[in-house]
This record gives sequence, C-alpha cells and structure tokens, in this order.
Amino acid sequence: MVQLIVDQLLAYDIRKVVVSPGSRNAPFSIAFDEHPEIETFVVHDERSAGFIALGMAQELGETVALCCTSGSACLNYYPAISEAYYRSIPLLVLTADRPAVWINHGDGQTIVQRDVFKNHILGSLEFDEDLFNDTSIETQQKELAALLSVTKSAWKGPVHLNVGLNEPLYQTVEKTIDYGKKAPIAPPMKRIDASEMELIVQEINQSKVLVLAGQMEQNPKLQQELIKLASFPNVVVLVENTSNIQHERFIHCIDRTLNGFDQSNDAFKPEILITIGGAVVSKRIKAYLRTAGILKHYKIGAEFPEMDTYRCLSKTFPLAPADFFEQLNESELSANVHNFNGRWKTVDIVAKDRSLEFMSEFSSLTDMQVFQNIQDFLPDDRILHLANSSVVRYAQLFDPLPGVRYESNRGTSGIDGSTSTALGAAIVNPSKQHVLISGDISFLYDSNALWYEPFPRNFKVIVIQNYGGGIFKIIPGPADSKQREKYFEAKQVKSPASIAQAYGLQTKTISSLEELTEYLPLFFDPSCEMLVLEVQTDDANNPIDLDRYFEFLRN
Repeated sequence: MVQLIVDQLLAYDIRKVVVSPGSRNAPFSIAFDEHPEIETFVVHDERSAGFIALGMAQELGETVALCCTSGSACLNYYPAISEAYYRSIPLLVLTADRPAVWINHGDGQTIVQRDVFKNHILGSLEFDEDLFNDTSIETQQKELAALLSVTKSAWKGPVHLNVGLNEPLYQTVEKTIDYGKKAPIAPPMKRIDASEMELIVQEINQSKVLVLAGQMEQNPKLQQELIKLASFPNVVVLVENTSNIQHERFIHCIDRTLNGFDQSNDAFKPEILITIGGAVVSKRIKAYLRTAGILKHYKIGAEFPEMDTYRCLSKTFPLAPADFFEQLNESELSANVHNFNGRWKTVDIVAKDRSLEFMSEFSSLTDMQVFQNIQDFLPDDRILHLANSSVVRYAQLFDPLPGVRYESNRGTSGIDGSTSTALGAAIVNPSKQHVLISGDISFLYDSNALWYEPFPRNFKVIVIQNYGGGIFKIIPGPADSKQREKYFEAKQVKSPASIAQAYGLQTKTISSLEELTEYLPLFFDPSCEMLVLEVQTDDANNPIDLDRYFEFLRN
C-alpha cells in the first residue's frame, strides 16, 4: 500500500515532502527517503511543518506533501491547512494512523483522524492496511487518483489521505510493480458565452466600474489586460501590494485614497463591481463597498463561487481573471460620459503627494517610520513576506516597489505561521533573497521555525518590536478598552533577537532612526551574516503617528 501511494504521488508530480519524525509514519519516511525522485525536508514541529510546506507550495506553484505520525500530531497541521484552503494552495496531507479497529479502544497515540479536517479541505480518503489486498488495488488506485486530481483542478486546495498501518513499521521489501495511475482532469473554462459577454459589455459601457484585486501571484498577462481596461474613463482599478500587479493607471494604496474624499459622495461610488483574486487587506474598502449601493457584482475565478464579501454578488464566472479580461478587451468597449477614473485618480495623486510631505515629521522611531525606511532601502529584486496584523496594514500605505513580489498569509489572516511560510519559500527558491517583516508577537509565536536546519542564508527577518499587539492600538474598539494591554495586546518585553540567538542566528537590535538608516543597507546585502534585525519602536507614539498621518492627508 505504501508503494502504491508513493507511485501515485509521482504520477501527480508531487516530489517534495515535509516529514515530521515519528514511528507510525516510518514506512512513508523510509519509502520517501529511498526514492531518488522525492526530496524530503525534516521538520520536527508539525505546526511549523504545515506552514513550511505551504510556503513551498506557494513558491513553486505545485503540490507539496506533509507526512506525520498518528495521534495529536496531525492536529497541529490544521492552522496551515485552513490557510491553504482559503488561499487555494494545493497540499497533500498524509497522516499515518492505526487501523480503524484500534481507534477509540485504548491503544496508544490514537485519536479519530478520519475526516478530522473535513471543513477545510477539498477532498479526503481513508486507506486501511487491514483492507488492502490484490483485488482492492485497482479501486484504491482510482480513488487516490481522483483525490490527487483535485490538486490539479481549477479550484485547488488541500486534500487529506489518512492511512491505517499495522506493525512492523520499519521493514522494507523489493518493489516490482509501478502502481501509478492518473484520473482525467476537467479542462478549465476559458471563455464566457458570447451572448452573456455582450450583455456585460453593454452594462460596462454605460456604468461606473470598479475592479478590485485581492491577493494574487504575479501574472503579466492579467496585468496587461487590466492596463488596457483602466484606460477607459469609467473604469477604476484598485489593487493592493499583495495583488502583485502594478501600473500608474491603478490605485495601489486604497486606504490612503479612501481617506481623501467624502464617502457619501455618489460620484465616487461604483455601479458595477468586478472582483478578482483572494483576500483584500483593507477593511475600509469592504465597509465602503457594502454600503455603496452597487447594482452588479461579478466575481471572477473558480475558487469559492458563493463567497459574497460585499453582499451584492450577482454571478461568479469560474475562469482565470486574465482570460476574462482578455475576452472583455476584445469586445466593443467604449468611453462614456463618466469621469470615474479621473475623480479617483485625482484624489490618489493628491494623497500620495501629501504622504511624502508627512514622512519628514517624526519625533521618535515609530512603526510608520520603519516602513518608510524599508521602502527607501529595500532592493528591487526581493521577495517580501509580510506577517499579519499591523505589519500587512502598514505595508498597504506605501506604493508597491517595482520588482518586489509581495507574499502574506491572508487566507485566514492568522499570525501563527508567518515565519514558517516565508522560510518554506526561501528553502525551495535559494536563487532569490527573501525578507520577512514581522511583528514581535508573530515572531515569538512561530519561533520554532528557527529550529530548521540548515537555516537558509537567503532568508532574513526584520522584527518590529513594539512590545505587544500593536494592531489593537490602531483599530476601533480595543484601542479604548481598559483590558487592551493585558488581554488583546498580550504586552511583552521579551527580545525577539535573544530568541533567534538561542537558535544560533546572528542578530542586531536597534532603537533609533540613525541606527535604522545605518544598518538597513548592510542588512539587505546578501553577504551580510546578520539574519534577524530587531527594530524597537515607540509603542506609545505608534498609534499617534498613524492618526496624525490620516489627519494630515485630510487637511
């Protein structure tokens, strides 16, 4: 049975496996290690392992497998699985188990593993060695092929294979048969029905249209099609750094621009909304669009067709955004009387100019100043990983840097695996320099990522030490609560750099603007041995400077 599973993985081009040591999964560990076409990565902490595999799959654009022992081990995968599910990243979660007859009968290291991830996977399958024989092979080949084909479909995501194994677990046998078998995969939708596209074009030609791009990987074809569409005066294209599409016709800093006009003004409200990509960071644009009185909302993409983020969903088209906009641009689009783009762009340009003026007015080293300096010094050939909470929100206040790719765990927006995910990406792409910006709580929470050996030298971390969950000082509600410091911020004084040092990494701690401007260029140099830079900011003035920033833009 183990041989069959290994051959099926290879049939679906799954060649990288993150293995967490254990006994019940020993047959898989041995088989993977012995196979010349499979590369294994040993990560002891299953929670970190899940996110490392996610980072690998994100970076490679292919399915990566996870493999762990029985019992509670698999539960530690769940945060990464849920993130992969909401970001449509393919993972194969391979969990070793005892045969079903021993579950809930007092045998050691057992829990109910069947369907344990059922709410956050796209498919699951149960194999049991007690039921495996020569006559069952063909059925199991077909079932596993069908499961693995999901990782190649238009709507990708994690799948789960739970395998009940008997002892002995460490013996080997000679392999004589190739068990690989593939199932047909439905081709993706490439075009919308011509008559339906004609109706959409008619609507667009007479309406104010807003295209909102969420999190995506870089896509040159999509970028070019959106540039064409954004040339029409009735079309506005809003993107975020994590959208990974950039052009002067687009509006990149959504919150900065929204801050610059009266949101009750109907002239800025779209009549048609077209959304693409995954999660959107900006809470302000979500709140704005939910009350904007939008007439039609078209969601483009195969993933989560029923997801109605803005409470006005008209229809989902399950095709790639690049194909949708290519077909749209081939149609008879025409300029109309709306100067929708001009209104938005004028506000955007004024806000950007005002933003540059503001950045010279700081009394102490605050979070915003750190991001401004990273913006100034970060080389343009980096992959920039953004941890969640305040980090990813601060990053959206600055225009994306040309040549920089932006990544972040925005599927569930959790802080629990930011370092591990970025680390996984760096491991499988050693030719690129990877930089993670993390808050102190995120970094401490995922510190077991630093356990990985050998630690990649192309991966560096900037930790913003603001002594707790800084996000709770800058969002409404908790900022004014007397429980904020103890229960929401989880205020702490531990040094992230000291944690990194304990794992043998070279670090530097700085606490002034002068040190920041001195060490950032050195830190970004690939030849620098320093891997973790702790930047201590003024936690009292952080929210004050952010409030001053938005107030400055309004005046």
